[in-house]
Amino acid sequence: MQRWLFRVFVLLVICSAVPAPAAESLEQTIAFLLHRIETADATFIRNGQTHTPQEAVAHVRAKYEHFKGQIKTPEDFIRLAATKSLLTGQPYLVRTRNGEEISLNIWLSNALREHREKEVK
Repeated sequence: MQRWLFRVFVLLVICSAVPAPAAESLEQTIAFLLHRIETADATFIRNGQTHTPQEAVAHVRAKYEHFKGQIKTPEDFIRLAATKSLLTGQPYLVRTRNGEEISLNIWLSNALREHREKEVK
């Protein structure tokens, strides 16, 4: 009986030491989305002010760090860190090269969908 309990204990210790793959996958996906912002050929608009991709990604990264404990999915990341201003409630926008404006949350959601489709293939 003691051997059996010891084996169960060892198994539990080993299993608890293995990192959860979902957390790594979440971090990788968020890194992909941040990279997409940083390398975009677009202008980002926050509270009526235009920003470069580098300024935009710095701001979204800061919000990500602020909300990190609440972010369990890439969708949480988009909703909490890349949707709207906490101060004014105004949505973040992306102005594409052709002048089209789209909300950052839709722009990132589209990028996430494309990323997931590529992963499946």
